[in-house]
Amino acid sequence: MAARVTVEGRVQGVFFRDSCARRARAEGVAGWVRNRADGRVEAWFEGPPQAVENLVAWCRQGPPHATVTRVDVTAESSAGLEAFRIQ
Repeated sequence: MAARVTVEGRVQGVFFRDSCARRARAEGVAGWVRNRADGRVEAWFEGPPQAVENLVAWCRQGPPHATVTRVDVTAESSAGLEAFRIQ
């Protein structure tokens, strides 16, 4: 399973990417996370369906100092990624 996630709110400068990467690696999910110029965070998750769903659910809250106001999720075809990285 693969999903592209875009997160809006106070999500930059609050360790969102680092926290997301640690959570993804713990779940065994491949992909990436990056800050966007428009202030949102974008992520790509691929792996077992339950693990991807767990990460999407985590994105709805984010790390302690984040304030998430919106999360958009798009189902995608797997890209065959093998690791998770911060871009």
